[in-house]
Amino acid sequence: MLAIGFFFVGGTRGKTLIVIGLALASLAGLELSIREHLGGFRSHSLLLAGVVAIATLLVLAYPVGLTVGASLIAAAAAGVAAFALLARAFRARTGRLMKLR
Repeated sequence: MLAIGFFFVGGTRGKTLIVIGLALASLAGLELSIREHLGGFRSHSLLLAGVVAIATLLVLAYPVGLTVGASLIAAAAAGVAAFALLARAFRARTGRLMKLR
């Protein structure tokens, strides 16, 4: 979709294809990082906690309608909690907090 939207289709349809392609590529990277983290191959605690924080921010800021400050505080709290849980899960799987190389 990225290549088709960039090289072959122009206008708003091309831009839509590019955005969809980027979203699909991001989901593929997220899925890979979840599998590596839960499998004990590499720790992606910070990356996955950031995804949780951004998702929390988007849900609280737009559909719920909280103020930006309250949404940021809630998103930061959700990210810290997710990091603690994800680091604990990786530690339980591998016996160490991080795996470098």
